[in-house]
Amino acid sequence: MTEMNYEVELLSSETFKIFKGLYNDFKSKAISEYKFELDPLEYDEFILAVENGYLKCIVLKENLIPTAFLVYTSSISESIELNMIHCIGTEDENIKYKLLIEKFLQLTETERQNHVVSYPMTGHQSVFTADISKFGFKFIGLAVLRFVMGNASSERVLENMKLSERSDEYKIVSYNESFKDDAIRVIHEAFRDTQDAIYDTRYKTIEGTTDIINKIVENIYGEFLPEATSVLLFNEKPCGFAFSNITGGRIANIPLVGIEKEHRGKGLSEHLLNRTVKTLVDWTKIGKRDFSEVNVTTETNNYKALKMYRKAGFREDFSYPQAYLLSKRKR
Repeated sequence: MTEMNYEVELLSSETFKIFKGLYNDFKSKAISEYKFELDPLEYDEFILAVENGYLKCIVLKENLIPTAFLVYTSSISESIELNMIHCIGTEDENIKYKLLIEKFLQLTETERQNHVVSYPMTGHQSVFTADISKFGFKFIGLAVLRFVMGNASSERVLENMKLSERSDEYKIVSYNESFKDDAIRVIHEAFRDTQDAIYDTRYKTIEGTTDIINKIVENIYGEFLPEATSVLLFNEKPCGFAFSNITGGRIANIPLVGIEKEHRGKGLSEHLLNRTVKTLVDWTKIGKRDFSEVNVTTETNNYKALKMYRKAGFREDFSYPQAYLLSKRKR
């Protein structure tokens, strides 16, 4: 029996050619095994992102042959985002996983003094929760819900959605650029003390929330849909938002629904959600846009949000553990 000799190192130009087979193995399983909504980058695009420093990739070699890798980035948000861990096959995958995590923690030791590590463990990766918990990671359960276009049951639920009465002081309009400062204020207030702020610490500050809103409205997180983004006005002043964008292809997404504290408990978030989803459905029906679905993500223990989405015709598709490792300063 051949003794395995493992080497773990950052991906470099010397390894690009022999790494391609491993990357393409991951790419072939990205949707089926890891629940990716879209195909990942082509190999040459991935290598370019690594060369330009947008992504960092740690490779595990088994007797000089790459058989596992880990991808992370710290250039998109204030968190260190651990994007993916993939192994060819399942033989000794726990050992490989441990070695990759150890190297990742070593390489990010300085950054982790002040930054949270965020790791969505989608698909097959969820089997490693026990292993990663040994490194101090904690978990939040996230559920992905979908409203499938053309599904008669979902569309009927949306059409018959019972909404609370709304006084004349309130009205709902489409987003425009003049609302951005109010959006930052409202979303910061709505999310700063939530579980979302644990693994995306940007919500905790106005500056961080500004970065999130800017990346939504400036098409960094996908094509922004201002007409389908709903804004709740109270006496003409914005007090609630339901953002909408396209994450890619034919998939629409509602990344944020938030409302000021003093206007909660009146069912107004449901009004925002209803208006946004109906807009996306209507666009698909008349051929203005061709969406296959609208999706949302929320915590598995956020029963109020889950109930609201179900009431609008969404159905749970899958859930996954969102792992996070607090900065050394906060531990």
